[in-house]
Amino acid sequence: MTANTSAIAAGTALPGHPRGRIFALVLLVLVLAALCLLSIGVGTRDVTIGDIRAGLQGHTATIASAAVAFRVPRTALALAAGAALGVAGAVMQGITRNPLADPGILGVNMGASLAVVVGIAWFGIETETGFIWTAIAGAGSAAVLVYAISAIGREGATPLKLALAGAATSIALSSLVVAIVLPRNDIAAGIQQWQIGGVGGATFERLLPVLPFLLAGLLICLASARRLNVLALGDEMAASLGTRVAVTRFVAAFGAILLCGATTAVCGPIGFLGLIVPHFCRLLIGSDHRWLLPFSAIGGAGLLILSDIVGRVIARPGELDVGIVTAFVGAPLFIWIVRRQRMSFL
Repeated sequence: MTANTSAIAAGTALPGHPRGRIFALVLLVLVLAALCLLSIGVGTRDVTIGDIRAGLQGHTATIASAAVAFRVPRTALALAAGAALGVAGAVMQGITRNPLADPGILGVNMGASLAVVVGIAWFGIETETGFIWTAIAGAGSAAVLVYAISAIGREGATPLKLALAGAATSIALSSLVVAIVLPRNDIAAGIQQWQIGGVGGATFERLLPVLPFLLAGLLICLASARRLNVLALGDEMAASLGTRVAVTRFVAAFGAILLCGATTAVCGPIGFLGLIVPHFCRLLIGSDHRWLLPFSAIGGAGLLILSDIVGRVIARPGELDVGIVTAFVGAPLFIWIVRRQRMSFL
């Protein structure tokens, strides 16, 4: 093993100077803080700093301060969900070595959605904790199914086969969701709204049950960062360096599935965010997962909050759900990413 290989395995030979990365991280945190304040202040009714202060203190004597009290949990949910999806996307791209890996494209989000719909329609699940566990089970089942389908054949689960299997599975599961919901007028309206993906109507009562799952998933993914760097060298090289490739993939995937399932249970399926954010973070700080995962968390949170703000501003006095905004932004960027990769994953 050469010295260069050892450095790459440790993540030290990847591009980006530590001081530059720290500066970029601090800058992103400041931008995220500004977006959080903007999210609290902007909506159907704009508010002042005094209204924000009153709303944060729990005073709702005026319409403006009441609007602030409503937007705070909404902003907190967007912050948590965006961070979760950003990290999940980076991990999935790392364990599959697939530049197009994403919770939506690989069918994980739709698996979680189908499980929740089945739970509501057939088993009468009503609690937030029930939704979360059901969504995580559905996300995990979809991930296993996609991997099993793509592993058929001599070459195994190549990046192209993973993307195709994920897209096909996502379409099939989406059709099943429609088939289950159509005859059920009693639940159709609520599920159709949830299927779009959004953070509207958020409350701390909805947010608090999901936080332990998101925290656990985030810690598992962060703990896998160094091994994800080694996986980037290829399975054979990673095994020769003492990494248990299958165990590493399973543990990192489990963390990502926790993040995707829990987020989908609360917000519905939000597409493209887990694809876009890791790519732009790599352009900024390189491919070292020890830095990429924190940057993806902050970038994902910022992008989802920004999408929520845009949805509120462009559709006044109504609003567009963030799932629609991220789709409008994500679709052309997805095409750009494919062109940039020049189909090198074939």
